[in-house]
Amino acid sequence: MTNQIITRRQVADDQRINHTANIFGVQFPLRIEPAVYSFTEMMAAEYNGGYWEFYALSNGGFYMTPDLNKTFQVSCENGFEGKLSGDALGITVCLYTYSHFSFSDNQKLAEVCTRQYHWLRDFMLEHDEARVILQAVD
Repeated sequence: MTNQIITRRQVADDQRINHTANIFGVQFPLRIEPAVYSFTEMMAAEYNGGYWEFYALSNGGFYMTPDLNKTFQVSCENGFEGKLSGDALGITVCLYTYSHFSFSDNQKLAEVCTRQYHWLRDFMLEHDEARVILQAVD
């Protein structure tokens, strides 16, 4: 068994709607995207909106990030407090969102979010901030 490195590629602006629709269907604009923004507002007090980048992972995963050039002070319900890069914050809030919806009564959404959670977690484990992200999502 070989461990393949999971890579990411930025989703082009003109592909964003189709890419997210192929994964989540109508649930992305109705539930997933608003939840990501809501979790971000709860965790990072200085977050005040902005443009998010979308990333496709080579293992089938997806995540989105706020400003990659910014570091955010984060406070989580589990007691974690610390600083996360924009990329690490995006991974964290997407993991929170996928975990939340993995318990949805909508079985299709629950299954999709469960898969997305595990694919993103596998990618995250190789991230430079993996230890801090794990503390934030524990």
